[in-house]
Amino acid sequence: MRREGTTSEAFAWKTLRQMRDEGFPVRRQHPIGPYVADFAIPSLNLVIELDGAAHNIEGRAELDQERDERLGELGWRVVRLPAEIAFSPDHLLDAVRAALKD
Repeated sequence: MRREGTTSEAFAWKTLRQMRDEGFPVRRQHPIGPYVADFAIPSLNLVIELDGAAHNIEGRAELDQERDERLGELGWRVVRLPAEIAFSPDHLLDAVRAALKD
């Protein structure tokens, strides 16, 4: 899964590459410590995670929270977005731009 990613990640990648034109290069499948972020903007220590159906499995929310806290300890801020947003480029970019302002 890490090599190929999901369909939503592929769609998101096509959109998120546009952030480079705004001065925020995005990396895909970016390793951070023992984790691999779906997407990251290293210059801002911002992780962008797309949460699909697998994140609705019992116990997954706790694992995600633990991971987010650990990434926070490593100096990264995590933004979690529903995977469906990847299919709406304007909404995805708006969500990421809003996260940049936080």
